Amino acid sequence: TMPTLTTYQTTIIPDWVDYNGHLRDAFYLLIFSYATDALMDRLGLDSDSREASGNSLFTLELHLNYLHEVKLDAQVEVHTQIIAHDSKRLHLYHSLHRVGDAQELAGNEQMLLHVDLAGPRSAPFSEQSLNRLQAIVAEQADLPTPGYIGRVIALPPKK
Repeated sequence: TMPTLTTYQTTIIPDWVDYNGHLRDAFYLLIFSYATDALMDRLGLDSDSREASGNSLFTLELHLNYLHEVKLDAQVEVHTQIIAHDSKRLHLYHSLHRVGDAQELAGNEQMLLHVDLAGPRSAPFSEQSLNRLQAIVAEQADLPTPGYIGRVIALPPKK
């Protein structure tokens, strides 16, 4: 089976950790944001094409689950799975791992919108981007649905 796409790798640096030497919550999202940039490059939405086409992806919504602590100097990587897409939107899931380790340290579900920057307004993906998206979806057809998709923040109902 094709593994989930590895979109980003980095080392946890001192600027990103708190007084306990743990990765601060905001920097998990920074790492996932860089992974989204890398996915955009793979879809033909890199900076050169953004300038040429005037199109980009905007993040509409996201959800982040913190599962295990991540410490200073850890070598980590992001795996990215395309959950769904239509002509203008992309639903994806990033998971954070130690390099070479299957254990999920954090999970990040995102909904992205393809936009014409001149508006800005929503715009359909180019044929090239759609073809690249569909190729990734086909490669990932056998992957299970991530456990942290579609979660809602709420206290359990009172009995």
